[in-house]
Amino acid sequence: MSAATDSPADKDSTADGHPLGYKQVGANRFREVVGFCYEDLIVGAVIEHRPGRTVTEMDNVLMSMLSMNAAPLHIDAAYSEKGVWGRPLVSSLVTLSIVAGMAARSTSGKTLANLGWDNIRLPGPVFVGDTLYAESEITGKRLSKSRPGEGIAHCRTTGTKSTGEVVLVFERSFLVPTRDSDGADAAGY
Repeated sequence: MSAATDSPADKDSTADGHPLGYKQVGANRFREVVGFCYEDLIVGAVIEHRPGRTVTEMDNVLMSMLSMNAAPLHIDAAYSEKGVWGRPLVSSLVTLSIVAGMAARSTSGKTLANLGWDNIRLPGPVFVGDTLYAESEITGKRLSKSRPGEGIAHCRTTGTKSTGEVVLVFERSFLVPTRDSDGADAAGY
C-alpha cells in the first residue's frame, strides 16, 4: 500500500489501484470478475486454475452411481484389489468433471454455449487421495460470422496430479461475448 494514497500500487493492482481480478462497483466496493470476454482471451496464454482438488472416495462412488457407471473397477474395493491397479480406479467421468470444473470459472465464466469437446485423452490413472490441478491454453479464437457480438474460442485443458503426472487432456470450443455485448453488468456480475 502506498502511504500517500492508501491504495495498492504494485503488480497486484490495476493502474487505477483496485485489485486484479476484480472490478470496482462502488466506493471501496469490488466484485470478482468471472470469465473472459472475447477480447480478453489471448491466443497462446496459459491459465492456471486454482485451487486444486483432492479426489475422495465419495466423489468416485457418487459420480459413478450418478452416471450409472456401476463397473466394479470403480466402486468395489474387494474386486479392484485383485485387478491390475490393486485398488479402485477413479472413474474417468469423475476426473473429467473435476478438471473441467476447475477450468469453468475462467474459461466458462462468460461462455454462452459449449460448441464441442474433442480429443479427450486419459494418459494416466487417478486414485482416491490424488490431488488434481488444471491449466488451459487458449489455442485459437475468431469472431463469429453468424452471431454478431460473439466470438468462438478454443482451448486445450490439461489435468495433472500434484506429482506432475498428466491424467487428462481435452480440447474445447466455446462461444463468448465481446465486451460490447457482454450482459454481465446488467445481471449484476
